[in-house]
Amino acid sequence: MSNAGSPISLKHFRVLTYNVHRCLGTDRRYAPDRIAEVVGACAADVVALQELDAGRKRSGGIHQAERIAAALGMASLHYYAPVEREGERYGHALMTRAPSTLVREALLPGRRAWRDLEPRGAVWIELQDGERRLQVLNTHFGLGRRERLAQVTALLGPSWLGDPRCQAPVLLLGDLNSVPGSRIHRAISTRLRDVNRGGSASFPTFRPLLRIDHIFVSPDIAASHVHVHRSPLARLASDHYPVLADLSLGATANVG
Repeated sequence: MSNAGSPISLKHFRVLTYNVHRCLGTDRRYAPDRIAEVVGACAADVVALQELDAGRKRSGGIHQAERIAAALGMASLHYYAPVEREGERYGHALMTRAPSTLVREALLPGRRAWRDLEPRGAVWIELQDGERRLQVLNTHFGLGRRERLAQVTALLGPSWLGDPRCQAPVLLLGDLNSVPGSRIHRAISTRLRDVNRGGSASFPTFRPLLRIDHIFVSPDIAASHVHVHRSPLARLASDHYPVLADLSLGATANVG
């Protein structure tokens, strides 16, 4: 894998998506350094994390994404918090081993129509390797069916995956709260391929039954060695396991 601060070769690179449950482990202890250890063991070049606190009293007031990125020696961090109240924030992050550019961060539909539900959003960055550019999106969909339908419609629309700037190669990472075969999953699959469609479940860690954490890729990205990282430490660190894949450009593959 790439060293921090060096260019990421898009010929071969590793990506990871991980819902870290605000770094609250199954032992009920907040431990971002433990999350960093789990992620570090996976040696990913591009890391998408969901459910991160920043400045929240419940987790000691620290910026969890910054703590994790520093521990991993990441060169680039983009943190977006759909939830922000009185200086306390809660959201998700994209971090990379090489510099990256923020393209967009914004709320997804759901807050106005369903006022009692947690706001949801997405963050989109761009990585460059010579003349090649890679678009990477990270999101965390809601729990309600109608909410998720509105969110996937927006994500596939002109502000995100339908934006002319969001040209292949494209990665979509995140916790979609939707399993393969669901309406949400089918909608995204019209545009991108889920590399872990036939793979292992990632949630919950005490008894993994659901594949709701996903890595979607455009057709020009090949995937290999796709798996759920089920180490003893990962079982303790969050209620989700991380999902990772080795990817390369310039070929297609049917994985999963």
